[in-house]
Amino acid sequence: MAKAVRVRVSPTAPSKKVCCNSGVNQVQQTSQTKKSTREIAMSLEQYLPVLLFILVGLGVGVAPQLIGFLLGPKRPDPAKNSPYECGFEAFEDARMKFDVRYYLIAILFILFDLEIAFLFPWAVALKEIGFIGFIDMMIFLAILVAGFAYMWIKGAIDWE
Repeated sequence: MAKAVRVRVSPTAPSKKVCCNSGVNQVQQTSQTKKSTREIAMSLEQYLPVLLFILVGLGVGVAPQLIGFLLGPKRPDPAKNSPYECGFEAFEDARMKFDVRYYLIAILFILFDLEIAFLFPWAVALKEIGFIGFIDMMIFLAILVAGFAYMWIKGAIDWE
């Protein structure tokens, strides 16, 4: 059996085994190359679900629009091409005054919608948070109902 000798050319050069039987060296290098290729392939396999998720998401987002554009009727007329806002033609200046109640109703809707969104995680975690969590949520709901009653009494949600 041949004896391997370690030769170092410079301090920064990687160490290299020199052997009189170069065929054995090539087999070792080939097996190391195959091993590193397998390691790279295994690490890339972890990203396959992410890539598939991105591709499916893009397909679901782009495909219906592309199909509608390609297969949909293309018959423009003046009514379809006219600018409109809120379903009716613009009839005055864009700086016309709007009723404040419209904005008040919109803000109240968003406010109550966000407050109700707190009920879902509470309901899921009710077993873990126990009776204290139940009492806390009842206080939260009492404040919510009191605010709703106050708005109702003041007429904030009446649309005349």
